Amino acid sequence: MHVQVLVRDNNVDQALRALKKKMQREGIFREMKM
Repeated sequence: MHVQVLVRDNNVDQALRALKKKMQREGIFREMKM
């Protein structure tokens, strides 16, 4: 699996938060923690 994140204006923190929310919605976050 490849996850691509586009970051604008060096807003990495917000991008990571949005990515985590998306991953949690799709149920991927738990699998990656294992």
